[in-house]
Amino acid sequence: MLPAMPAEVLFDVADHYPEARVVRTAMTARDWVQVRTVVDPLPPTGRSMLLGVVAEVPGAEETLEKVLADDPQDSTAAAALGRRWTSIGWKIRTSARAEHVSADQFATFHERLRRAEAVLIDGVARNPGDPALWTARLTSGRGLEVGLAEIRRRYDKVIALAPHHLPAQNALLQSLCPKWSGSWELLHPWAREAVLAAPEGSVQGFLVVDAYLEHWIDLAEGEDQRFLSSEPVRNEIYEAARRSVLHPAFGRDYGWVRAASSFALVFSMLGDRASAAAMFRMLGDYAEEYPWHYLGDPATQIRQRRAWALGGAQ
Repeated sequence: MLPAMPAEVLFDVADHYPEARVVRTAMTARDWVQVRTVVDPLPPTGRSMLLGVVAEVPGAEETLEKVLADDPQDSTAAAALGRRWTSIGWKIRTSARAEHVSADQFATFHERLRRAEAVLIDGVARNPGDPALWTARLTSGRGLEVGLAEIRRRYDKVIALAPHHLPAQNALLQSLCPKWSGSWELLHPWAREAVLAAPEGSVQGFLVVDAYLEHWIDLAEGEDQRFLSSEPVRNEIYEAARRSVLHPAFGRDYGWVRAASSFALVFSMLGDRASAAAMFRMLGDYAEEYPWHYLGDPATQIRQRRAWALGGAQ
């Protein structure tokens, strides 16, 4: 008997990683001691990811500013506050292309990012060995358009402290896109090198996929699918999959949902039902909205492509 097809699509990071719910609940209750108790022992990637959860709690900036006023050495609070101001700023800017963002939006966006930068600069001056601070500066720096050389300097600081730091790699991937500071000629070799440098079975494989999907969305209709289906691109996607989601050592490290979700999307776009089905079975109800939002409503797209891959109907 075939297993039941998942009915839901769960995008909430708190479903994917239970400790994220603990952190969100603690921050909502303004229990900073509990937040640090959960966050600080985590590996660097997990710590940065959960600080992102803290940064999405409404009003968190008020508590974090008080924490920092009492203890300016609290680098966890500095990283979280920097990310909170960055998050507030980005919501004002929205994810639209620059030509669709108003002058008032840009002005407020940049003001919030300058607040973030001030907090983070002070943080790294006090705690230069905290990769979460340098990682937060990648996103604030991108928004302030500090330039690719400065972004790379910040990224190099992270990687020197925490090799294969996934949130930093995600941030640099965006900066290497032409819509920000980079080019396709810079992006694709970097993504492949990052995957090959990571241990086999790690989550990094999706960096190649996301880089190609960023390129795909920038192409004209018709040209986009020819590009994604071309032999060199397919070869790199499958090479990355074999080192990542299709490798026997692939586990449930931080970022595994993002990896499986991105590969589920690209395998479905390439018409590879078996590989897409393997990803959807691995994910169950879980998914991430990025990069599914490029195809339309993420939940709708996932349900349709999951039904196709698993051979059922919803």
